[in-house]
Amino acid sequence: MSSPAIPSVLFVCVHNAGRSQMAAAFLAHLGGDRVEVRSAGSAPADTVNPAVAAAMSEVGIDISAETPKVLTTEAVRASDVVVTMGCGDACPYFPGKRYLDWKLDDPAGQGVDAVRPIRDAVEQRIRGLLAELGIEPRR
Repeated sequence: MSSPAIPSVLFVCVHNAGRSQMAAAFLAHLGGDRVEVRSAGSAPADTVNPAVAAAMSEVGIDISAETPKVLTTEAVRASDVVVTMGCGDACPYFPGKRYLDWKLDDPAGQGVDAVRPIRDAVEQRIRGLLAELGIEPRR
């Protein structure tokens, strides 16, 4: 009997420098090797937002070495769940994929104080997604 395939989740926002980076980091941190994680942007920035990296560091997750990636059709095709966060119609649609659209404030141009509530909202949504996927979060 073969083991079931692990679910694959893709997070997409415009710049792949804030919300999608936080979501991917939380899912990788809490889901471990029980979930495959990707993130991308429809118009990726050059670097991760420094305020986002600082806010994530406060909760023990280092994303300072991450780099924004461009959204590809292949990334969407290879994912079971596609979570969009303000990327508009830039995300390709494939039948059979599960699409979620999370309404979250954009941390672009914000300081760490403004990013913290966004970070906390992202974490709560990730915990909910893990529950839907039947994955117990790591401590």
